[in-house]
Amino acid sequence: MAPTARKSVKTKSTSSTSGSGPDGFVVQDGEAQWSQAEVDEVLTELNEHRERLVRMMDVQERELTGLMRDAGDGAGHDQADVGATSFERDQELTLMNNEREMLAQIDRALARIEDGSYGVCESCEQPIGKMRVMAFPRATLCLSCKQREERR
Repeated sequence: MAPTARKSVKTKSTSSTSGSGPDGFVVQDGEAQWSQAEVDEVLTELNEHRERLVRMMDVQERELTGLMRDAGDGAGHDQADVGATSFERDQELTLMNNEREMLAQIDRALARIEDGSYGVCESCEQPIGKMRVMAFPRATLCLSCKQREERR
């Protein structure tokens, strides 16, 4: 199943409130407000990464279709060929699943930008932190909640 195309998210500049920058992007205490250039940088990165993933997944899907078609019942192939084909197919499936997950994270980040919840931790509802979001635009948890999750 090919990923669906989605429009790029664009922001409009609004007046900022305490703790938020353009379009309500929140910041932690002591952080500078989001500039429109920084918001545009995050949006550009998310949209470009999404477009790259969609293209890569399309190519991998065609390759995987070929591997599935060639798998057959093994007639005329020795066991090593069948094993190598099976291994390659499993690798492609793993890559596709990882890329689907990454695409879902990007779509979720873009949806959070649209609904105004971008940059807010999904666990504690505090600001994630501008530097963390700029380094990892798909982040949905603040650093302390992410560390707590990884310890579990």
